[in-house]
Amino acid sequence: MAEEKKQVPLRLSLKLYAAIASWAEDDFRSINGQIEYLLTECVKQRKKNGKYVGEEIDRPIELDI
Repeated sequence: MAEEKKQVPLRLSLKLYAAIASWAEDDFRSINGQIEYLLTECVKQRKKNGKYVGEEIDRPIELDI
């Protein structure tokens, strides 16, 4: 039986979307699959050390693309 998944609307900047799309292609994943993979890895890391992945996680990112 397949795991039930929750649908979540997500808005991304065009630059971030393009970067994730490129990364997903490199990893042979869909964009949705790549986002899910990245979020899963962040949650695993947080559970591992009790902290968020980045100390400055709320700082807006700047993509130099």
